[in-house]
Amino acid sequence: MKPVIQPMTAADYDQTLALWQEVEGVGLSSADSREQIERYLKRNPGQSLLAWQEDLLVGAVLCGHDGRRGYIHHLAVRPGHRRQGIGRLLVSRCLTALAAEGIEKCHLFVFSQNEAAIKFWQAVGFTGRTELSMMSMNIIAGQEAPLNVEG
Repeated sequence: MKPVIQPMTAADYDQTLALWQEVEGVGLSSADSREQIERYLKRNPGQSLLAWQEDLLVGAVLCGHDGRRGYIHHLAVRPGHRRQGIGRLLVSRCLTALAAEGIEKCHLFVFSQNEAAIKFWQAVGFTGRTELSMMSMNIIAGQEAPLNVEG
């Protein structure tokens, strides 16, 4: 049965979070709170997608852009529904939505030990960037950023 692809809405949060929690390799944090996801969806309307088979959520992906580059986060397909093209379909729809916004390049993050995910992303045409390293800093709203300005 071919899944029905629909834009993710705030009302889908609980089911989407449950799927992300079920699927290995999806790294969740406070950035995935209901409030943060609602803000992301408002900022990138219609780009994050869900795949449904009847009333069962079988796939989900966050997609958006910063006006210059696109980003895909948290692609997840329910384990019993893999290898049916659902992940590829979600990615294809995301890339089409980004292209319609004039976005020419899309980035994503994969845990370096997640070999299955790396193989999937390579199979759909993404290339690893060995010359780049990701760096992060937690910041807290309402507090001055703890920068080392002494240098």
